[in-house]
Amino acid sequence: MNIIFSLLTIAVLIVLAVLGAGTIKLDFLFGIIFPYAAVSVFIVGIISRVIKWAKSPVPFHIPTVAGQQKSLPWIKSSKLESPSSTPGVIGRMALEILLFRSLFRNTKSGLIDGQKLVYGSSKYLWLGAILFHWSLLVIFLRHFRLFMQPVPSFVLMLQNIDGFFQIGVPELYVTDILITAALLYLIYRRLADAKLRYISLASDYFPLFLILSIAATGILMRYFYRIDILKIKEFAVGLFSFHPSVPQGIGILFYIHLFLVCVLVSYFPFSKLLHMAGIFLTPTRNLANNSRMKRHVNPWNRPVRVHTYDEYEDEFRDKMEDSGLPVEKSNSLERN
Repeated sequence: MNIIFSLLTIAVLIVLAVLGAGTIKLDFLFGIIFPYAAVSVFIVGIISRVIKWAKSPVPFHIPTVAGQQKSLPWIKSSKLESPSSTPGVIGRMALEILLFRSLFRNTKSGLIDGQKLVYGSSKYLWLGAILFHWSLLVIFLRHFRLFMQPVPSFVLMLQNIDGFFQIGVPELYVTDILITAALLYLIYRRLADAKLRYISLASDYFPLFLILSIAATGILMRYFYRIDILKIKEFAVGLFSFHPSVPQGIGILFYIHLFLVCVLVSYFPFSKLLHMAGIFLTPTRNLANNSRMKRHVNPWNRPVRVHTYDEYEDEFRDKMEDSGLPVEKSNSLERN
């Protein structure tokens, strides 16, 4: 049902774009109002969530590490897997953000002959995730050529590297293949694994199908149903410079693509996709493992009225002596 609900939602969104921009001709709504509204929701949502996370108390020092902590000089410590300094934390965060270090160590478990539990390496998820994220980043940066004039040099460099093989006309971008393959694998992984399928929700499937739909419409526009790129650039530059206008004859496929992008952008701050910002505020990742060198005290600790042992013994000394329990000082000594 979660899969069907996600697919039906994508279908409804496409139908809305077809009817709104194609049949009713609401070009101004789908071409100008929705993009600005989506970006506004994205910015306000991201800022509010980050502020909420930043205000959350972190009373405990809880870095999750996978290496030897720094202790005695003759014990070799792991500076990246168990960092004890700020440079080490930065290096560890860089490995996590750029290379998905923790996901690379992911393992899978299974039963052999229904009895023996075994663990093994599982690098396919890491490969699919890193191909998807890096391809999405390159595609996002490539689209800057539509928003800026003149086009930045780094965008042209990425475009040349991405189309290095120069297959076909227009040239085939490698990231178009990689992101499609990665998304199909991530969807297949959730469908093929019974345990993973059991715990998967609509919020797990919907972003995958939505991004796959965006990629598919973009590929269709570039390689199969050609559209006027000059009109799209005119439209994008107008949006970016806050002088929006909707050129005529762009085509319904572009509006479908744009509307799906707007849905993704507005959905982003309220979904699991926000781990992009949350990774920087995760205390299990961004804290140094220096508990042996520095005492960490909970700053929210309230002063507690302590009942010392001397006070306890003064209160219950007679009962302790009657029951034969040892006491540090007797009544006679106390009287003297």
